[in-house]
Amino acid sequence: MNHETDSTGLIWRKSSRSGGQGGNCVEVAELPDGGTVVRDSKDPDGPVLRFTAAEWTAFVAGVRDGEFGG
Repeated sequence: MNHETDSTGLIWRKSSRSGGQGGNCVEVAELPDGGTVVRDSKDPDGPVLRFTAAEWTAFVAGVRDGEFGG
């Protein structure tokens, strides 16, 4: 897992499986309130998606269960 800290103090994580070439990757960071934010690794200053802790937990469970196709 690669880590990057931004000016707001968030620690962004990108999968080590994304390789050094960038590719189509997202980065995630945990918020102090337990939520999670997601951004495009190619556009770190662009928009972010914000999830509550419950939303993120449900999303991760859905990914693990194959709910989003393959």
